[in-house]
Amino acid sequence: MIIETQNLVKTYRLGRYEVRALRGINFQANMGDFVAIMGASGSGKSTMMNIIGCLDTLSSGKYYLEGKDVSKIEGKQLAAIRNKKMGFVFQTFNLLPTISAEKNVELPMIYAGVSKRRRKMAALEALERVGIAERAHHKPNELSGGQKQRVAIARALVNKPPILLADEPTGNLDSASGDIIMEIFQSLNKEGVTVILVTHEREIALKTDRIVTFKDGLLINDEKIKALNS
Repeated sequence: MIIETQNLVKTYRLGRYEVRALRGINFQANMGDFVAIMGASGSGKSTMMNIIGCLDTLSSGKYYLEGKDVSKIEGKQLAAIRNKKMGFVFQTFNLLPTISAEKNVELPMIYAGVSKRRRKMAALEALERVGIAERAHHKPNELSGGQKQRVAIARALVNKPPILLADEPTGNLDSASGDIIMEIFQSLNKEGVTVILVTHEREIALKTDRIVTFKDGLLINDEKIKALNS
């Protein structure tokens, strides 16, 4: 098991009030799973993704990543785990506008201390993997939305993390570009990458193997749909 949460609770304090974004979540994902997290706005799905990705910490409960309890880890140690184990893809791409696609893909390797020569080789390899190597020297404003998202996926993959987390990765794309992005995720998953994505689109979720639904901070349904895709 690569990810496991036990009675995971996340509470935010807003002035005098407490908001329980997650209310006792028990969730497991095995190596090589392909999971969609669905739910209405405010259901807790993005909070769950942030905790899985070590972008946020839980209030109580347990979170095990590859069998290691990361519930109480914070700061630099948490950032190191995040950089090594996770790749992130966001709806808004989060690319730096002033540098090329290749340089954007190199960024996680700079933080990991990889040499300049190895960074360049790995970035070009990752861009080739997502079918956009010919745009390596273009800046984000010279790319379409679908191309930007492929650069973002290449950046997420470049350190070869075992887990890829995607928050509404097709939300800003037309349907054709969204299909291409999902085909890339499906291909990566077949190669053994664990993929967990947040989406509000049922048709996108049906391209995964499992749909987990959140409502009011609770996990209310866990649906295996692999048979539909086989």
